[in-house]
This record gives sequence, structure tokens and C-alpha cells, in this order.
Amino acid sequence: MKGTERPSEALQTALRPLHPPPPGGAGGAAQPSPGSPVALRLHRAGSASATVRLTSVTDHLSSPDQRARHWENVHEGSSPDAVSWYQPEPVVSLELLDVLGVAPESAVIDIGGGASVLVDRLLARGFTDVTVLDISDAALRAGRQRVGSDPRVTWITEDLLSWEPARHYDLWHDRAAFHFLSGTEVDMYRNVLLRAVAPGGSVIMAAFAPDGPERCSGLPVTRYSADELGAVLESSFQVVEHRREVHTTPAGAAQPFTWIAARRSSPRHRRRA
Repeated sequence: MKGTERPSEALQTALRPLHPPPPGGAGGAAQPSPGSPVALRLHRAGSASATVRLTSVTDHLSSPDQRARHWENVHEGSSPDAVSWYQPEPVVSLELLDVLGVAPESAVIDIGGGASVLVDRLLARGFTDVTVLDISDAALRAGRQRVGSDPRVTWITEDLLSWEPARHYDLWHDRAAFHFLSGTEVDMYRNVLLRAVAPGGSVIMAAFAPDGPERCSGLPVTRYSADELGAVLESSFQVVEHRREVHTTPAGAAQPFTWIAARRSSPRHRRRA
């Protein structure tokens, strides 16, 4: 994809199944069904490899055009308060923001934020530099219409995996975008995150928990424990808090989420270690 670094051989190996799938199916190899567990090895700089169990994803959208069309259709076909991830108040996001001590003068980016009300709540807290990135222009249009023309907010319509950050952010917030990715897309996501988050900056991420849904918006997802989600980040990040949240959808369904809040060390601190 444009502007995305080629994943290193080590990272590609890290996301390769430890045991090859049995023969059969297309191309001589049977693909694991969505929701089936597969053991993956994750390597982190300066530490031994760790084997974790994730939920594999096989039939997701692999091209930027497919992803853009899918999410545009989702948002054009539903009102912002009817989609399954809608929440009237971003309670856990704001609580973890306080845990991390993110100040109002910090630059914040909300990944996949679309029509989320997090931007409203940040502005109400006095934040002056908020960016909302989403692949769907329809989602961002709903957010812009609600917030209005506020110079404190930047709206970016972009596929995250091909996005080239032009600056650093003090907080990267992602509630429920990451869990749609799999394989080398995880490496690509990590590469963008590492380029975007400032030294000493922070990350808040949420994904479906191991007992959460296997699909969302017609797509399979990867489900994570707190340890598995933390292992996605590069070793310069330290997870300072993790939480479990059971989100109730507008239709009344329960969706368990895993949350982590992590802080990135500065180059000076890394030299001391």
C-alpha cells in the first residue's frame, strides 16, 4: 500500500501460524474458519518471544477500495446512533485519558472516530488540537455536522493502513478499529502508530475481548486479551492499565471489550534502560 513500510521479515514470521494448516481447499491449504483459535508468535525487541492465542481472521476486506466501499455503505445505511458501536458517552476512553494524565494542550488523534462523540467531550474539556481519522466520509460528515466548523478539530478521510502521518500526536485513541485487521495488516498498523505517536506519548486501544463477538458489521474480527493487545505494541510502550468493558449496543446486545492504556518512553529514558 502507498506510503506504508514493508513489514520486516521478523514481524512477518511473528504473525505466521506456528503449525501449518492441513492440506486441502483452495491452493492446497485449508484456511481456518473465522473464530477458530490459532497460535501466533509475537516478538518484542529485547525480550524473549511470547506465544499467544488469537482468533484468526480469514475473510476480511484486503484492499483499500473494498474497505472504503464497505464502511461507506455501513454509515450511509444507518444513523450514527443506530450502529452497534454507538455509545452516548465515551466513559472508559475519558477515564483512561485521565489515568494517562493527557493534558488539554495535547494533540489527540481518534482512529476510526467517524461520528463518535469523543471529539465533543474533548472539546468540552478544553482540548485544542483534536484530529478524527476515518475511512468513511459519511461517518466524518455526521461528526462535522454535529460539531460544526471548529478550528480545534481536523477531519481526515483516509485508509489508516496507507495514511502517512505528517506530524506527531500525544495520544492515539482507537476504539474498535484495530480488531478488523489481521496478518501483515497488524504490522502495517503498528508502523503507522510508531510514526504518529510522539516520544513520551500515549495509546488507548480497545478491541473485542476473547469472549466477544466473532463478527461485526458483516466482517470477522480478531479478539484480544489485555496481554495480547499489549503485545501488539512495540517494546518502548508500557501498558499502565487495562480494563474489561461490556458495551451494550443500541439493539441491547452485550459486547465485551478489552481496553489498554499504554505510555511510550522517551529516547532519553530508553538510553537509561
